[in-house]
Amino acid sequence: MANRPHTDIRSLPPNAYVEGVYSLINPQMGSTRAGKPYLKCLLRDATGEVVARQWSFDEGAFGTLSAAGFVWAAGHTQLYNGQIQFIVEQIKPVQVDEEELASLLPTTTRDIDEMFRELSTLLGTLKHPAIKALADVYLADGELMAGFRRSPAAMILHHAFIGGLLEHTLQLLKLAEAILPMYENLNRDLVLMGLFLHDLGKTAELTWEKGFDYTTDGNLIGHVVRGAIWLQVKAAIAGKESGERLPPDALRVLQHIILSHHGEPEHGAAKRPSTPEAVFVAMLDNLDARTTMALTHSGRSDADQPAAASDFTPKVWALATRLFRRDPLT
Repeated sequence: MANRPHTDIRSLPPNAYVEGVYSLINPQMGSTRAGKPYLKCLLRDATGEVVARQWSFDEGAFGTLSAAGFVWAAGHTQLYNGQIQFIVEQIKPVQVDEEELASLLPTTTRDIDEMFRELSTLLGTLKHPAIKALADVYLADGELMAGFRRSPAAMILHHAFIGGLLEHTLQLLKLAEAILPMYENLNRDLVLMGLFLHDLGKTAELTWEKGFDYTTDGNLIGHVVRGAIWLQVKAAIAGKESGERLPPDALRVLQHIILSHHGEPEHGAAKRPSTPEAVFVAMLDNLDARTTMALTHSGRSDADQPAAASDFTPKVWALATRLFRRDPLT
């Protein structure tokens, strides 16, 4: 199956016939001005993603297609608002083998083992015995840490690639280390532990073995609540095994950091940040996520990306604006 024709998304030219196997992201049904159904989605491989539309689409096929992680698609490309768009003429679900899977899922460009060692070293500097014991219990959970090393941090918005959750979490820990000396009254242990735990539930929320998608747990529970539940369990285990019991208010504050790190209820927070450490974690998380989105959409995070036809991106809905692509000093 790995010999099937495939055009890398990074290499898609305008006004050309294209066919290949791609990861299907966020398929939706739309309606034209004439009231006819059409398919809108993203197609992705390890080199990038492209907006795709099929203007003549059978509604009856949507259920089967939307359940597929991967599709074979054929059609042509065109420029729309300065960006390549894939106009699909044929599309169908397909099964992929291991070789194809590696070429269809974007992956961190950094060394996963090295990132995990760096993160573990940072957690090894925690001072409070009970917080340190809690971190050790998480790090000793081989199945959880295997998922943590490979999970994306999101389906689409930021760090949406294999190893993305680890890369995002390590980046936050390093940002905290750089900034915490400027806020000496913040509790470093609570901040670092909160950052380590804040998105860990995404290992249960997202699946990546057959393309990025939400699990049943992700749809019914979500990473915010799952992370808070896990913390209750892990804290009990750490206290029993080490004899160092986490003070009740410390456990509540760590759970609060997990529950509030999205900042606002409309953004998915169960509570608004209500401790100095929770405010700090939520702001750092937003800083890294939004800056990464801006760099990715502008093309600056990929030096090999072909020059865009327009200085401005299409509207990035997560940022509520169009982005000026160029660094004016280079």
